Amino acid sequence: MFKLRLFNFSYFSLFAIFLSFLPVYLSNLGLPETEIGLMIGTGGFIGLFSQPFWGVVSDRRKSITRILLLTLAISAIVGFVMFRTASPWALVPLVGLMYFFFMPTDSLVESLNFQSALRRKVNYGSIKMFGALGYATASFAIGYLTDWTGTSGFAWVFVGYAVTTWIIGFSLEDVEASTKPLKLSELKAFLGQRSTVSFLLLIFLLALPHRVNDTYIGIYIRDMGGSFSFVGTTWFVMTMVEFLGFAVVHRFLKRGNELKLIAIAGVFYVLRFGLTAFADQAGMIVLLQLLQGVTFVFFYTAAMQHLYSIVPEAWRATGQTILAIVFFGVSGIVASFAGGVIFDHWGGRVLYLIMTGLSLTGCLYSFMLMRRVRREAPVTQD
Repeated sequence: MFKLRLFNFSYFSLFAIFLSFLPVYLSNLGLPETEIGLMIGTGGFIGLFSQPFWGVVSDRRKSITRILLLTLAISAIVGFVMFRTASPWALVPLVGLMYFFFMPTDSLVESLNFQSALRRKVNYGSIKMFGALGYATASFAIGYLTDWTGTSGFAWVFVGYAVTTWIIGFSLEDVEASTKPLKLSELKAFLGQRSTVSFLLLIFLLALPHRVNDTYIGIYIRDMGGSFSFVGTTWFVMTMVEFLGFAVVHRFLKRGNELKLIAIAGVFYVLRFGLTAFADQAGMIVLLQLLQGVTFVFFYTAAMQHLYSIVPEAWRATGQTILAIVFFGVSGIVASFAGGVIFDHWGGRVLYLIMTGLSLTGCLYSFMLMRRVRREAPVTQD
């Protein structure tokens, strides 16, 4: 599993450049928040189609690794050109291409991680934590490097990490998505169940404010007078506590208690975003990111485990892309479009207050689902 852990470290270092610093890069070019939101939201719309497309390709080809290597190779070229481009008109199609080829790699990597953990009987968090460590170190280093060199160095850093990731990925053992035959009727039945729809709605409610934070926290810090190194430090803190969280989350996550952990994450999301709304210094925002170790780690790991317990085995890679569509796609589109307009017109504080309200709604909904599961449990046992 050493190679897979090393791959996660390198891949999520690459992911940090795109997810954490693309909004800051666009803002540094002089684009207003509304246009940034429009550009990233359009990319998210493309992701609605690219995520399931590559998931189905992976399932049909019975391979995750080969599809992952293909999309990473194309992403390396497109990402390099994107970070060398200053024209908004040229950036729109380039960002769109990145959302078609690069963003789906996240769900492929997560599927690779989870299925490898199941087959090798190791803790999923022990693999995922190396991705968090890579994200943390890359964010910290890039933040300080950008203070020194400016955003012109993003392209070379991106392609350097991409090539390294691809080389490591080439040495990985290929993983079949599933040996079972695909039955479209199974997937349709799964998507049509009330429990599936309720679960995906819960993911959307909590993922929406999370994705707003991902997109605009760097701009919020810069708006408060923080430097690029502050942005990098913020992401470093977030992902370092993720690293620690993934190392111990298996102690709390047991089969059947996923909704309980998601509810706990919801409580801490309310606390985190509510306090961020009233923070008056960039340093306070950095400290509040310590809650990422509970919010994101509990939320995402519990959602992954619950998904894999209910999705048909032959469609697991596609099921992972469904989670990614909700988490990164639909919520990302709404977060980018609405977040940009709200930030532009009313500022970051109002945006974070709205995020607090959304987190509270998701938290209450998770408790409601827990009650429904308990109420239906005796019927299932008869």
